[in-house]
Amino acid sequence: MKIYTKSGDKGNTSIIGGQRIKKSDARICAYGSIDEVNSWIGRIISELDSKKFDLLKNELIQLQVLLFDIGTDLATPVGVGEMIVKKEDVTKIEHLIDYYQTKVPIIEKFILPGGHPVASDFQIARTVIRRAEREITQLLVLDEAINIYAYKIINRLSDLFFVLSRYVNTVYDIKESFYERAGKVFH
Repeated sequence: MKIYTKSGDKGNTSIIGGQRIKKSDARICAYGSIDEVNSWIGRIISELDSKKFDLLKNELIQLQVLLFDIGTDLATPVGVGEMIVKKEDVTKIEHLIDYYQTKVPIIEKFILPGGHPVASDFQIARTVIRRAEREITQLLVLDEAINIYAYKIINRLSDLFFVLSRYVNTVYDIKESFYERAGKVFH
């Protein structure tokens, strides 16, 4: 089987259900950004020290599967097929945020991205997931029906990646740099 199909050579692609749309369509951009985040997570997994982060590595692999599910849901127009991502998946992400939030010091100011290279990678993944959220929001603006649970997870993931960045820095005992020009923003 050849991996190339030549069917996209004119700037169109197929989504689930067979409809052909432009590769620049908001739907394609959105799940393209999700794919990018998934690649960042793969890089993070490959860089994590297994002795210090065994649980986190397993959680991130599960998250990669969820990101593929979200991409599938975004590629599936509502009514064409059954959505994969459910409300319980949102709850799982919220539990991860809550768990790792207890593992990091309380902050009152914004922090500057950086520290350990893996922490920096989580910050990059956070910004890409924010882009994906904006792209998915564009679908909502265009009145395209999407799986709302997939959208909610994307919203939560930026918080998760922020907390995980802080967690990595905490494990490695790296002091975070604060953005000093702002007052207290977290209370």
